[in-house]
Amino acid sequence: MCRSIKTLRPPALPEEATEDEIRAAALQYVRKVSGFRAPAEHNREVFDRAVEAVAAATADLLDGLEVRGSHRLTAA
Repeated sequence: MCRSIKTLRPPALPEEATEDEIRAAALQYVRKVSGFRAPAEHNREVFDRAVEAVAAATADLLDGLEVRGSHRLTAA
């Protein structure tokens, strides 16, 4: 769907994904789904809320994944 969104889990990413990487992926997803690179001012609030919701869901997903055959990284 979005070729510019990179895989954010090991082994594709050697270390735990950063908040910036997660937010960038969420932004790309919302841009793709909405069809807007940057929303008009009257759509800014809902666009930003969607980015935050997708970023939170992505962080939850990455935190809960267990990649077999790989060491699961834990937060320090």
